[in-house]
Amino acid sequence: MPVVNRIADYAEEMKAWRRHLHQIPELALDLPKTAAFVAERLREFGVDELHEGIAQTGMVAIINGQGEGPTIGLRADMDALPIPEETGVEYVSGHPGNMHACGHDGHTAMLLGAAKYLAETRNFRGRAALIFQPAEEAIGGARIMVEEGIMDRFDIGEVYALHNAPGLPEGHFLTTPGALMAAVDTFDIHIQGKGGHGAMPHETRDPVMAACGIAQAIQTIVSRNHHTLEDLVVSVTQIHTGTVDNVIPDTAYINGTVRTFNPEVQKMVMRRMKEIVAGQAASYGVEAELDYEVGYPATYNDAEKTAFAVEVAREISGAGNVEADGSREMGAEDFAYMLQARPGSYLFLGQGDSAGLHHPKYDFNDGIAPVGASFFARLVERAQPLNA
Repeated sequence: MPVVNRIADYAEEMKAWRRHLHQIPELALDLPKTAAFVAERLREFGVDELHEGIAQTGMVAIINGQGEGPTIGLRADMDALPIPEETGVEYVSGHPGNMHACGHDGHTAMLLGAAKYLAETRNFRGRAALIFQPAEEAIGGARIMVEEGIMDRFDIGEVYALHNAPGLPEGHFLTTPGALMAAVDTFDIHIQGKGGHGAMPHETRDPVMAACGIAQAIQTIVSRNHHTLEDLVVSVTQIHTGTVDNVIPDTAYINGTVRTFNPEVQKMVMRRMKEIVAGQAASYGVEAELDYEVGYPATYNDAEKTAFAVEVAREISGAGNVEADGSREMGAEDFAYMLQARPGSYLFLGQGDSAGLHHPKYDFNDGIAPVGASFFARLVERAQPLNA
């Protein structure tokens, strides 16, 4: 079975929805225009319940099927990124400095397409809970929605999500049981030295050299402190210090990211980073403070639910277009919090060749919207069939 025929009929509508959303990119939890547009569409479709104001601008729409049954959750993220857009499309962002550089406009359009179909056909038992989530890119809107009780409040038994994937062939699916995406942590290191004249370094305690030493030493965590078969990334992404060529500054700042799957590896990184920062600071005669922030956990797919999702994906795109045991990656995703709360699965949907995610020239491929919407709809119909 290819794309659901009725959903294929919505292709132009979904494109229009997506391109409208693309023009109103909003950040983090503050999505008033986006949320209002989504809520208006859901009311037009005739959803049975619409619960707004969850995690500030998130919402859950309930669609009742025919007869008693469980509740399945489907999630789309809605927020954008603080990136100036360079796509040159006619529906370019109307909020300068913000853009949908990760395709959340497309994810929202796909779930709206599924919502319209499910509200129209109701060819399932129980309920579908459509979760429209803010702040995936920022502070973990999924965590906030879970903490505000959506899983228990709406009796959600299992939960699923999709993410578009540039470079993966259009309409192809990729996932894997178990660990799919990494945990993400952030570190900030503030170095306090003693500045002075660049011609008289002996009178200073140079934070620039200390920053260089710390940044280099941190890389030994990967090369010398962890087992080579355990995935680990430690990246220094910012070093800020100094103003002019003849002044040694007082301070320096280092920032970076850590990606892990194994909690024991994560603990080792935290311990070694504290030791390195303290040791390097002492060796350079400066003071250094490490601020290590634990972020999103690793994204773990339930094996049984992933096998089921793979069956549905094969039904939509064909067996040869679904990779069921793909490699895991070091990117992170706050859907991990929902998967900690309920079993489910997260899948990638190929959008063909395009600029990469978080790139100023990225744009969602509207051609895959009916594929994603069909996947969501068939998940519900297959998980909760009328004849069960």
